[in-house]
Amino acid sequence: MVKKIKKFSQGSPLSPWREKLHEVIFEADTPTGKRFDVLLIIAIICSVIAVMLDSVASIRVQYGLYLDIVEWSFTILFSIEYVLRLLSVRKPMLYALSPFGIVDLVSVLPSFIALYYVGAETFLVIRVLRVLRVFRVFKLEEYMGEANTLMIALHASRKKITIFLYSIFIFVVVFGSVMYLVEGAENGFTSIPKSVYWAIITLTTVGYGDIVPQTQIGQMIAAAVMILGYAIIAVPTGIYSAELARAFKKDVSNVACQNCGEEGHDIDAEYCKYCGDKL
Repeated sequence: MVKKIKKFSQGSPLSPWREKLHEVIFEADTPTGKRFDVLLIIAIICSVIAVMLDSVASIRVQYGLYLDIVEWSFTILFSIEYVLRLLSVRKPMLYALSPFGIVDLVSVLPSFIALYYVGAETFLVIRVLRVLRVFRVFKLEEYMGEANTLMIALHASRKKITIFLYSIFIFVVVFGSVMYLVEGAENGFTSIPKSVYWAIITLTTVGYGDIVPQTQIGQMIAAAVMILGYAIIAVPTGIYSAELARAFKKDVSNVACQNCGEEGHDIDAEYCKYCGDKL
């Protein structure tokens, strides 16, 4: 097994300038890497603020041109940064398909899409997800370990939660259909989809109050749905908690793989658990 991993991980080393670039962009343990990430996070926050201000009509009318210049400046900056990230790893496609790689790409696409579809620039608030890099900037490895444990538990409980959600779907369809027959259009239940909507907001104990049953039978059904809602709220929590208790916590390092750019490896790991390259 070790031989296979070594064979798989063999690859041409990064050139000196690409290795230096990798150190600056991915390694938050180094002074230059930390300064780069801090400046990047500040730029991301400023960019998101600019997008939010642009959505205010009065500000848009008065400062629209300046906001457009600021936004395109950030878009060009982040586009260059994305290209540099691809250049600083051995296998750019591995990084491009990683969660952070996808977020990095999606964070610059709306500006270009907005050239053809007005309003797409609003999705630039996705850039705020990139602030998650703050976890590695300030060396919060213990939080990364906790986050990894949460993801493991969520992945382990996915089948049970899927079955639970499927059961809920059946419940709301049945109750919605019954309420459509009992209450009718005269009481606001004009269609089965709208009745299902009522069942969802009632079962989840949200209760907007825009649709209210008027008949005694309808009110009895509504009461049953409310009680059922309180009863089932704890089910997904119990499923997830049980899996969380089984999750095995391990310390993680802050080293980024030079091959794919992924982090979150065990302290004693010699090879990347994502691509098999030697750390």
